[in-house]
Amino acid sequence: MSSAMTNNKAQQSLESAPAGKILVADHQGVYVIKMVGDVRLTLCVPFDDYIETLFAKDDFCAILFDLSEVSGVDSTTLGLMAKIAIRSNEQKQISPLLISDQPSINRLLESMSLTSICRLINTPPADYCQAPSLQDTTTLAHCSQDELVVKTKVLESHCVLMSLSANNHETFKDLVQTLERA
Repeated sequence: MSSAMTNNKAQQSLESAPAGKILVADHQGVYVIKMVGDVRLTLCVPFDDYIETLFAKDDFCAILFDLSEVSGVDSTTLGLMAKIAIRSNEQKQISPLLISDQPSINRLLESMSLTSICRLINTPPADYCQAPSLQDTTTLAHCSQDELVVKTKVLESHCVLMSLSANNHETFKDLVQTLERA
């Protein structure tokens, strides 16, 4: 297969991927963060605002990342997920659950070392219910798309990812250096 055909198929695949959403709900200290579609850095500002709200409440006893309907997750989003995992472990000794039965997503989570700070399971726990009150994070936060704010969030999330493993450090060091200079 020619390179042009491969690139064309990859582009068609990206174009057909549903726009990403990050939906959230909580009940009695159980926080569910459900990602749907292709979740990219365009959602990083409202997602990070939500993270700050979550930790300001300090009432959490469990955090679940439901990735069962995600088609893609970028490194910025993974870095923000890692931020939640690290802070929840520091504050309450809680390791979030990652729910995914998709081999490609599971490989991504493992390769970015998220499975070292979260527990990956293929199916939801028996007592997990789909929260009827899931809210889109973009409706919960003021959606500033100021370039400097986005750059700061992207830089922070990649620094968190770099802290997880030597492989991540090597993978993202050039990006981080470029963002720091910009």
